[in-house]
Amino acid sequence: KQRTYEVRTFGCQMNVHDSERLTGLLEDAGYVAAENPDSADIVVFNTCAVRENADNKLYGNLSFLAPKKKANPNLQIAVGGCLAQKDQDTIIKKAPYVDVVFGTHNVGSLPILLERARIEEESQIEILEALEHFPSTLPARRFSAFTSWVSVSVGCNNTCTFCIVPQLRGKEKDRSAEDVLKEMRALAEQGVIEITLLGQNVNAYGVEAGEKGAFANLLREAGKIDGLERIRFMSPHPRDFTDDVIEVMATTPNVMPHLHMPLQSGSNEILQSMRRSYRTDKYLGILERVRTAMPHAMITTDIIVGFPGETEQNFQETIDLTTAAQFSAAYTYKYSIRPGTPAGVMENQVPEDVVGERYTRLHQHLEKISLAVNQASVGTRHKVLVSEVEGRRDQVQSRMRGRTEDFRLAHFDINTEARPGDIVDVEITEASSHYLIGNAVGVTRTRGGDAHEARTAEVSKTTTTLGIPRVGIPGVRS
Repeated sequence: KQRTYEVRTFGCQMNVHDSERLTGLLEDAGYVAAENPDSADIVVFNTCAVRENADNKLYGNLSFLAPKKKANPNLQIAVGGCLAQKDQDTIIKKAPYVDVVFGTHNVGSLPILLERARIEEESQIEILEALEHFPSTLPARRFSAFTSWVSVSVGCNNTCTFCIVPQLRGKEKDRSAEDVLKEMRALAEQGVIEITLLGQNVNAYGVEAGEKGAFANLLREAGKIDGLERIRFMSPHPRDFTDDVIEVMATTPNVMPHLHMPLQSGSNEILQSMRRSYRTDKYLGILERVRTAMPHAMITTDIIVGFPGETEQNFQETIDLTTAAQFSAAYTYKYSIRPGTPAGVMENQVPEDVVGERYTRLHQHLEKISLAVNQASVGTRHKVLVSEVEGRRDQVQSRMRGRTEDFRLAHFDINTEARPGDIVDVEITEASSHYLIGNAVGVTRTRGGDAHEARTAEVSKTTTTLGIPRVGIPGVRS
């Protein structure tokens, strides 16, 4: 009997991409995805450490597995990712039944550590302090047949006072442009039509090596790859964002008109305390130049509420900036103390009830902005890439879903010709704060749709042979 696994992913797209590597490594070692997650022989947690609720989520999940582990000693539990890098000793103290703890720099060690824990019958902890090999050298099992992530770098050189990621992912290390483009071409040949370039700060790519304009040049070359319909990237840093990237976005048809530009705060005083190294005038200037070059572009952002020392005036400045910026969406977070960060020991921490009230106010304000932005699209047409994960048919409303060029979620009436991976022309008829609604007026069948059909046939064949699906899909925050 082949042993089965489940990978549970918490956190950002970088973590999701790492989970594709973990899945590939496990399958390469002979494990297969569990048909029923509750019956998996191996449960792997790929963790996040950016906010306190990520810690709570992991330990809550581990507590749930404790009685299962007691009833079935052959069940193996592994914890990896940023929280494992941070809490390598704490995890075993809180949950001594965990078999393997591995960090962000040694994803490739998981199969060996699992086997060693099984043979030696004791927990294995292996945390490296620096990356030895790029994860791109490891086998992967992509969760989608027609979309993919490609890392351009790992680590971060920024020193934001609220962020623990540089301590856990290390200093920024760039892949060569040749290596990145080679991977992108290989993916396109396999039927991938949308690729998102990933890095903690993508537009710092090449800076350490003194390569001016390296990220813009990379985007420009990526735009020449045959069969690649859509290119996205995240996340840039306002400090390093340059006009040559705007120029490439505006002139390269398959680089999508969507920019995710983290703001964090609309107060210059708080930005300085966060050590963000830009101010609001620079941030708004970037948005103005982007919209001048691409009037149809959509901009999304990240905002932290309740950073230490944030006054009501500071918070109102954030409200005012979001009004000026007109974001199509914003991911808002309540500040939480991260041990080991400068902000964690700052005085004047904002009371929890005040943070909660401001968070609610900001959320309601952003909802109104997003609604107005989306309603302005009623009557326009958009090309929607039919989604594989989100785009299952809603039997009640008879709709499919997918992402527009500018990354907005769109629902549209079912068209029997459309497959996940195809591109549908949708005329927008309605809008809400979170999505668009429209009618399908045309379908372009793509290599992505062909790849999805081939993947579906493979899964069906494997399920018939082994009685299990070939790949499991973890939860993803989009």
